[in-house]
Amino acid sequence: MAVRSSRHRRWLRKTTLGVAGLVGFLTVWQLVPTLGLIDAQYLPYVTDVAVRLVNELRDLAFWRRLGETMTAWAIGLAIASSAAVVLGTVVGLVPFLRRATHTTVEFLRPIPSVALIPLAVLMFGIRIQAALVIIVFASFWQVFVQVIYGVADVDAVARDTARSFGLSRRAQLLHLVLPTALPYLMTGLRLAAAVALILAITAEMVIGNPGLGRMIELSRSAGDAVGLYALVVVTGLLGLVVNIVFRFIERRSLSWHQSIRGEEPL
Repeated sequence: MAVRSSRHRRWLRKTTLGVAGLVGFLTVWQLVPTLGLIDAQYLPYVTDVAVRLVNELRDLAFWRRLGETMTAWAIGLAIASSAAVVLGTVVGLVPFLRRATHTTVEFLRPIPSVALIPLAVLMFGIRIQAALVIIVFASFWQVFVQVIYGVADVDAVARDTARSFGLSRRAQLLHLVLPTALPYLMTGLRLAAAVALILAITAEMVIGNPGLGRMIELSRSAGDAVGLYALVVVTGLLGLVVNIVFRFIERRSLSWHQSIRGEEPL
């Protein structure tokens, strides 16, 4: 009971500090154009942005664009994660494949996804498939590398013990490899989810696919600073929600793991 009360106090203190920090940030934002430090044409008042944000939330077109962005995000993340889990497990289980693919992986992984935009547009035009190319490419490596490390991290003694007891490959995969690789996998998925969202919005801004990114670009070209900042706030909130959701999933799926058991509750 004392431990739960202590954790609750720490959570309450953490939440209070977070709210105070947010209020402080918004206050500074409001004061900067008010005091004339930055022209309101380039940094609108936070109150104006808040009003525009409320108006956007009432607009059905906004929700359609949000849905298009999240659809590209979800499809790209699902494709990248599925491929990365399968390929990462295979490569991680075979030392020869790890050595054979190491140089190729290290060459491909640092390539900026935005560099593939001309190729994606050439192949698919201004369609969702073009956005999926860069979303999948960027997200894939986040999960793939983590899965390889997780599978390769299986304790050699535990593997030999499993073999000596005659466990089948399926049993070893479920009861030995999966528990070891799961923390790595969840970390990779959380990182991939954030990267996929960034690339989904970037693709809409650069390629011109309908979505929040396209709305941001249209606001910029029209000189609508208030609308631009309101949409930027939306993207920030989306990133926060995605991180919270995947963090919650991670905590639930790894509640047995020591890295989670010692953490404070969200």
